[in-house]
Amino acid sequence: MAKLSSPHAGSLQFWPRKRAAKSIPSVNWSVVKGKDKATGLLGFLAYKAGMATVLVKDSTPDSLSKGKKIYLPVTILEAPHLKVFSIRFYKDGKIMKEALVSNDKELKKVLRLPKEVKSLDSQIPQSFDDIRLIVYSIAKQTSVKKTPDLAEVGIRADNKLEFAKSLVNKEITLKDFLHYELLDIRGLTRGKGFSGPVKRFGITLKQHKTEKGVRRPGSLAPWHPARVTFRTPQAGQLGMFTRVHYNQKVISSGSISEKDINPGTGFKHYGKIKTDYLFVKGSVQGPVKRQILLTPSFRPTKLTAKRKYELQEVFI
Repeated sequence: MAKLSSPHAGSLQFWPRKRAAKSIPSVNWSVVKGKDKATGLLGFLAYKAGMATVLVKDSTPDSLSKGKKIYLPVTILEAPHLKVFSIRFYKDGKIMKEALVSNDKELKKVLRLPKEVKSLDSQIPQSFDDIRLIVYSIAKQTSVKKTPDLAEVGIRADNKLEFAKSLVNKEITLKDFLHYELLDIRGLTRGKGFSGPVKRFGITLKQHKTEKGVRRPGSLAPWHPARVTFRTPQAGQLGMFTRVHYNQKVISSGSISEKDINPGTGFKHYGKIKTDYLFVKGSVQGPVKRQILLTPSFRPTKLTAKRKYELQEVFI
């Protein structure tokens, strides 16, 4: 007879299991560097349009399908242009000064803005050791929404101040960011609302004659200590959690003006893509129209590199 065991239900890696405070996750930019040494942004905002299947030619060394055409599932993300809202100056991990550089009318739907913007040179503090940008998506370029989304983004450059100045009042495109084959995709999962412990933690159903409920834990806690610990699987919020998908392969990217990939009636529940787009291998967390923050992979391993396809052509 097999040994009876009852492993712990639910991971303790993510706690507390409650709705995320923000729709766009925060990032520890000190660890996000990427393998390439290209100057540019370390993050970009995109919107999930849907999924599709693409036909690609596999050129991975020692692959059983090398030289053959294979089908891959991909997620399509629309990436409208970005603009810089402000420049943050950091000292010892704390914000020393935030220099406002834009007061576009689109931002008035989200923030209170001054009528006039001071010159950047007059707002630069005397000492700082890091610079990050607050960027916003030009959402009106898409068919999804008109209200822009804001996010803090790290930058990599020999002279970060001069690089930040070069981006002021300019539109940043996906080509300016996409120097990486592998991306970390940060976003919120699909919200499922209030759920019971069986769906939320995956505990086993009790037998049908149980008096106090089949879809609930057998015991909440021992008699002493006389309290219920957080490890006990109970009902509560499920979904709308911040999650990261590591080492996602970029299959293809482009612009609608160069190649139109829209179906005849547009993508289901999304509409038609109007700006830049990219294909990412596999699935991405969240429903369509969800905001996604793209960052270069900060821990690409040799094993990961072997598992990722090297693709020559993409037949969409």
